[in-house]
Amino acid sequence: MAAHPPRSTFHRMSTAVLAPKTLADHAGKYLTFVLGREYYGLPVLKVREIIRLCEITPVPQMPDYVKGVVNLRGKIIPVTDLRLKFRLAKADDTERTCIVVVQIKALEGPPTVIGLIVDAVEEVANLNAADIEPTPDFAGTVETGYILGMAKVKGTVKTLLDIDKVVGSAG
Repeated sequence: MAAHPPRSTFHRMSTAVLAPKTLADHAGKYLTFVLGREYYGLPVLKVREIIRLCEITPVPQMPDYVKGVVNLRGKIIPVTDLRLKFRLAKADDTERTCIVVVQIKALEGPPTVIGLIVDAVEEVANLNAADIEPTPDFAGTVETGYILGMAKVKGTVKTLLDIDKVVGSAG
């Protein structure tokens, strides 16, 4: 008969598996970027590459924030304008406007690749748990499930995004 671990060890193991995500779970490297005067970050492990803004082929009957598709080395990927997705004021493209190509979890099937138009990419910031605050409580009036937390980076507050939920949410 196999020996069982002492109850206290088993109890510690089982509660660790079931524990909800903490701010420490969100620590790591984030690609930070700008939309207007707002600052955001997304986990760098989700980022596949950053490309210059290029010609986007429109697709009929898409929401206004879905700009269309681009051919990225023979693969067609959809492109979303995050500024429009977040209902921010429209702005002219600049030389810093770019497409951040990310890999997201699909609702069904394998992960998918999508492009996100942002005003400018800043840097890759290494954030520890002390840099991240919980998402503020907006008294239940605003959906915040797409926000991992709020980071304090060099005196600026950056909204950390769960990009799977941002792209997968209606909007």
